[in-house]
Amino acid sequence: MDAFYASVELLRRPELRGQPLVIGGRRAVIAGRPGDWPRLRDYTGRGVVTTATYEARARGVSSGMGLMKAAALAPDALLLPADFDEYRRLSTAFKQAVAELAPAIEDRGIDEIYIELTGLPGVADAVAHDPLGGLRALVQDIKNLVRERTGLSCSVGIARNKLLAKICSDLDKPDGLTLLTPAEIPTRLWPLPVRRIQGVGPKAGARLEAMGIHRIGDLAVTPLDALAAPFGASQARWLHDAANGRDERPVVTYSEPVSVSRETTFEHDLHPKTDRAALSTIFTDLCTRVAQDLQRKGYRGRTIGIKLRFDDFRTVTRDHTLEAATADARSIREAAGQCLKRILLSRRLRLLGVRVGNLERLDGQPMVMRTAIPAPSVSQAGTTASSRPGHGPERHPRPARARVDTDTLPLFGADEDSDLQR
Repeated sequence: MDAFYASVELLRRPELRGQPLVIGGRRAVIAGRPGDWPRLRDYTGRGVVTTATYEARARGVSSGMGLMKAAALAPDALLLPADFDEYRRLSTAFKQAVAELAPAIEDRGIDEIYIELTGLPGVADAVAHDPLGGLRALVQDIKNLVRERTGLSCSVGIARNKLLAKICSDLDKPDGLTLLTPAEIPTRLWPLPVRRIQGVGPKAGARLEAMGIHRIGDLAVTPLDALAAPFGASQARWLHDAANGRDERPVVTYSEPVSVSRETTFEHDLHPKTDRAALSTIFTDLCTRVAQDLQRKGYRGRTIGIKLRFDDFRTVTRDHTLEAATADARSIREAAGQCLKRILLSRRLRLLGVRVGNLERLDGQPMVMRTAIPAPSVSQAGTTASSRPGHGPERHPRPARARVDTDTLPLFGADEDSDLQR
């Protein structure tokens, strides 16, 4: 979907069309009176850009960017909070519309899917002098139905595999339809910057630039042994295959989640002692929301984990495995509290998260990890929700576990769960 969150907001507020608009931050912090839209220049905090309209992107704003950095680029841009309930509703509507015409779908997030079109009626038919006319017509029907059901546009990339389809879906936004044949790879794929390959992040991109590899075509003709020195044999092979348009990943039409988690980055650092009440409320809310997510999706889990990031950017995780799986908020809160007792909380916190893993289904049926259809594929995509290498949290070695004195250690609310219903 095209700038999905921003497009949803413009659907509800058409008077804002044509203006630079950024979605991000927290509702309680930035929401103003109707019509009194806050501006990026007035924002303070650690929030990030969820998405932005194309007018804001033209000024350098991009998804995942810190709102303070975005404010320096586009101070007059409007800033609205995310409304995930509405986004989920329209996401469901868009995927249901696609499934009516092309039921083999890999769900890649709230606004992105891959579709397998091979074998669908009419897809191999020529139209007039266009041998791919039937394929183009089907995809245009999909786009039209999505707009009819949601009021939103989407961009579609058509190619022989997922990697190429994803690249194509970004080439003609918004409301684009891009088809790439194998014969066109040298003329249309190779001139693109190497960072257009999904999975080539800032660090890999910088290393390639240092080697004089700026375009995908440069990478495609670089010998494997030259890539293996800085990247290793496995990643070198992947880079070389990607640059030459090779991708054997199947379209995964069904998969079970590995874990369910929630986390939040605070607008300002919170101290476990002086901000104990606020942290306790946030901690309990995260546990409650994870439990609700599990119940909504039909899972329970045995391994409860927490994630903390301190003001020095050190990230610490701890897990606790229960004898029996649970989707109960109180049980998750209790186990997460036990994890907290294994961390020395002596510094301010900037992030807190709760995770439940080692999942099983609530209905008792065995887990089916995935059902897949081999390539070729079609990607219908907007912004991607998957992370890129080089964007993950900084890793630090775990310190030796210290003895915990529960009389003096400020365990924020580890025993304060009276607000959870039994």
